Amino acid sequence: MQPTATVLVYSDNTDTREQVRLAAGRRPAADVPAVEYVECATLPAVLSTLEKHRIDVCILDGETAPAGGMGVCRQIKDEIFDCPPVLLLIGRPQDAWLASWSRAEAAVSHPIDPVALAGALAGLLRESDGASAQVQPL
Repeated sequence: MQPTATVLVYSDNTDTREQVRLAAGRRPAADVPAVEYVECATLPAVLSTLEKHRIDVCILDGETAPAGGMGVCRQIKDEIFDCPPVLLLIGRPQDAWLASWSRAEAAVSHPIDPVALAGALAGLLRESDGASAQVQPL
C-alpha cells in the first residue's frame, strides 16, 4: 500500500469542497492510505491537474456550473489516458442513471453523508491500489 493517495475534489462551491474533505477525512478506512486533497474550482484546473500530477481518485460535483461534474467525468474518461476512478456527487438519488452515463465508478447524493462518501472513496482507493477496475453500483 502506498503511503498517501491523492484525491482531486472538483466543485465551484468552497463549502462543498470542505464538506468532502471533512466527510472523508484524512483516512477514509483503515485499509487504505492516508489522503491528500487537491482542490479545483474550474474545468481548466481539473484538466491541468490531471495532466501534471498523479491523481488516485477524482471526486466531481455534479452540481457545479458551468461545467458540471457529470460532463467533466465523461470528458476526462474520453481524454485522459489511464483516467483515475471517479466518485460523482449527484443532486439526488434519482440522478444515478446520469452518473452511469458519465462513466463514473461510484456516486453519492447530496446532502453528503460522511459514511457513504468515506465508504465509496475507500472502495475506489482499494481498486486503484492494484486491483482490477470494476464498476461500482450507484
